Amino acid sequence: MIQDLPPLAILLEKGSAIFAFDFGRYLAAAGVTSAIVWGLRRSNLAARKIQGREATAADRRREFLQSLQTVGVYLFASLFIVWGVDSGVLHRFQGSYGVLGDMALLAAIIVAHDAYFYWVHRAMHHPRLFKAFHRAHHRSVTPTPWAAYSFAIPEAFVMILFVPIWLFFVATPAWVMFLWINFQIVRNAMGHAGFELHPRWWLSTPLTRWINTTTHHDLHHSGGFNRNYGLYFTWWDKWMGTEHPHYAERFREVVSRGPVREAAGPQAGGEMTETMSLHSVQPSRS
Repeated sequence: MIQDLPPLAILLEKGSAIFAFDFGRYLAAAGVTSAIVWGLRRSNLAARKIQGREATAADRRREFLQSLQTVGVYLFASLFIVWGVDSGVLHRFQGSYGVLGDMALLAAIIVAHDAYFYWVHRAMHHPRLFKAFHRAHHRSVTPTPWAAYSFAIPEAFVMILFVPIWLFFVATPAWVMFLWINFQIVRNAMGHAGFELHPRWWLSTPLTRWINTTTHHDLHHSGGFNRNYGLYFTWWDKWMGTEHPHYAERFREVVSRGPVREAAGPQAGGEMTETMSLHSVQPSRS
């Protein structure tokens, strides 16, 4: 009977391992990033905390529980992805294209995923979709690394849909997919860190200025919900005119702050004058 329901058979055989892997990488990325931020906020770089507002324990608990829910959605979707691979609908590739070929393919996945993320993210800001898909994530006005997977159930399905779409068209070695999904969660946790982790010269050189900083995504949460939709790169926001007009200025202000005076405590940081409450969100109509 179970053999007649392949996803159920996969759940019984591999479900616990799939859940443990996905939840484990979320815990590792969010936990390590949080620990790094905790340490930096007690160093002479403490002023790099982007917002003056503090995330509360309730914020972190909500982010964690919503992320746990997302891992459950990813487990459910993964059963069908594994089934699709086993049945040949999605591409299986056990070998390698060589180191250079695999690295080129990894770069292609990252670029493709950034494009996918930009457009579905922007679509979820449409007034007809925002409440059902994306409002839960934007409850984090002052995000923390625990918000990396803090999605409503519909958004979680949209986010994992990239994987079967990619595998339908491209035969990808398992280790390349492994590198990408771990790169993705680390960058996601960094984007929600609430603390600028990139060096002050990041926007001053053409080698790095097209790669998103923590400030870039933090502005999406706190300085205008209809700006800065990109995940890894600034390309699409620049091309589509959706980059926050004060992004570069804000980044330079954050990384140029002097050491926080001891009396100010580790939570000191510049106030974000444009901080918006959740109730003032005006989702994009684009």
